[in-house]
Amino acid sequence: MRLSVDLVIFTIIKESLNILLIKRGGEPFKGSHALPGGGVHEDEGIEAAARRELEEETGLKNVFLEQLFTFGEDPKRDPRNRVVSIAYYSLVSHETKPKAGDDAADAFWLPVSELSKIKLAFDHDQIIKTALERLLGKIVYAPIAHELLPREFTLTALKKTYETILGKTLDKGNFFNYVKKRGLVVSVDKKAESEGGRPAALYRFNKRVKDISDFMSHFRSAIC
Repeated sequence: MRLSVDLVIFTIIKESLNILLIKRGGEPFKGSHALPGGGVHEDEGIEAAARRELEEETGLKNVFLEQLFTFGEDPKRDPRNRVVSIAYYSLVSHETKPKAGDDAADAFWLPVSELSKIKLAFDHDQIIKTALERLLGKIVYAPIAHELLPREFTLTALKKTYETILGKTLDKGNFFNYVKKRGLVVSVDKKAESEGGRPAALYRFNKRVKDISDFMSHFRSAIC
C-alpha cells in the first residue's frame, strides 16, 4: 500500500470560484486533468509532502494548507496499486500564478462551474466535491475570505467574495453595516483607484477581533 497526497486549491477570478488543476504528463491517465499531488516519501512528513508536490507541480509555495479528508476506501481508486490519499485544501489570492513543473504537463485555474465539462483522473471528482462542501460549511463560521483578498480591499470586494462562495446575493446595506458595526474590518483611510465615479474606501481585517467564531455565528444568522 502506498500513501499519497492531493491538493485542492481555490481562488476567485472575475467573481467566479476557480480550482487549480494540472494536466498529467505521465501514466496513468496521461493527458487527463487532475489535482496536484503525489506520493509521500518515507523520510518526510505528510504536510511536507503536500507542500513539496504543490511546489514541484505548480510552482506554488508558502500556501496555508488545511487537512481535508483521507481517501482510500476504494482499493481500486488508483489502477496501479492500493493507494491511500490524504487531501488538503486551501484558498489563495487570484494574483497567485501557477506554473507547471515536474510530471505535470500544465497547471491552470479552471472555474468550478466548468468542472462538469471535463473528466478528472482517479477519484478527484469526489475529493473536489468534499472540498466544496467543506468550503461552503466553513465560510459561515470562519473568516476565510481574508485568504482570498489582498491586504487592503473594498467592502464591495468583500461582499462579492462571500456571494461567490455562497452562490447567493447578499443585501448590500445589511452586509456593509454588519461587518463595520461588528468590527470585522477597519478603515485604512485610503481610497481605491477608480477609472470613473467616486473612489471606494479601502479596509483591512481587524486583527483585534478575538472571538471570530462568535462574529461568524451572528453573521450566519444576520446575513445568510
